[in-house]
Amino acid sequence: MRAHPIVQSLAWAALLGTALPLPAAETLPLLLAETEQGQADVALYLVSEKLDGVRAFWDGQALRTRNGHTIQVPSWFVARFPAQPLDGELWMGRGEFERLSGIVRRQTPDDSQWQQVRYLVFELPQSPGTFRQRALALRELTARLALPWLQAVEQWEFGSREALDKKLEQIVRAGGEGLMLHRADAAYVTGRSDVLLKLKAWHDAEATVIGHQPGRGKYAGMLGALRVRTAGGVEFMLGTGLSDADRRQPPPVGTLITFRYRELTARGLPRFASYHRPRDDL
Repeated sequence: MRAHPIVQSLAWAALLGTALPLPAAETLPLLLAETEQGQADVALYLVSEKLDGVRAFWDGQALRTRNGHTIQVPSWFVARFPAQPLDGELWMGRGEFERLSGIVRRQTPDDSQWQQVRYLVFELPQSPGTFRQRALALRELTARLALPWLQAVEQWEFGSREALDKKLEQIVRAGGEGLMLHRADAAYVTGRSDVLLKLKAWHDAEATVIGHQPGRGKYAGMLGALRVRTAGGVEFMLGTGLSDADRRQPPPVGTLITFRYRELTARGLPRFASYHRPRDDL
C-alpha cells in the first residue's frame, strides 16, 4: 500500500536529518484506534494509559493537531526537539482537558501556562521495526534529550485478561480514561487499525447536535437536553452529563459532540448515554 504523501515526505526528512513543514490545516495520516471487544490476546500487546489530552504531531519544525493546525508554543518548549517526527499527546494530568485545550488554542502562547504542559510521546512515525523496537528507541531518545516536558509514554505488559482488567480498574479509579493496547509486533501504519485498541470502562462515540430541548423546573430558561444524531442515523436525547454552563450556552446545532455510554440496545440506542464534550477539532 502506497504511503500518504505527507508521511513519505516526513520519512525522507527524518532520514536526511532535515525538518520539513506540513501544509497548514491538512488532516494528518495518523494511527487511530479500534475499540477492544474483549477478544484480544493481551500477551501480544504493549499497554499504556489512554490519555485525555490533545493529540499532537511533531513534524521536525512544528507541533500540529491531527487536523494539521499548527500549535503555537513557546520557542523553549520545542527548541531541543529532534528532527525526526514524533506522535503523542499534550497533557496536563487527568481531568485537565478543558484547561489544556484553552492553553493549546491560544494564538499567543503563555509561558507560565506551558510550563504545566508535557508532551507525552508514544510513536516514532515511519520508523522501521516493530512497535516494541520503536517504543524502546523512543525511551532512549527521550532519555538522551533529558527534557522534563518531553517523555515517552510508559508501556506495560500483561500475561492475562484478569491482570489487564485490574490495571483498567486501577486507572479508572484514579480518574483516568482507560487503556491503549498496541500490537508489540506491529510495523508502523496509519489510519484506523486493529493494531491499536482502546479499552475503556465506558464506550464513547460521536453525534451531531440537531436540536435543543428546553429545560423545566430548575433548568427552566436553560437547555434541558440535546437532540443528537449519530453517523449511522440513530437519533436520541442527551440530557445527562451537561453542566450548568453547558445548559446556559449549549453546543449549537451542527456541532459534533462526544458522548459516553455503557452498551447498545437491540435497536442500536446507547444505554446510559452521557454528554462528554464538543469533539476537539483544533
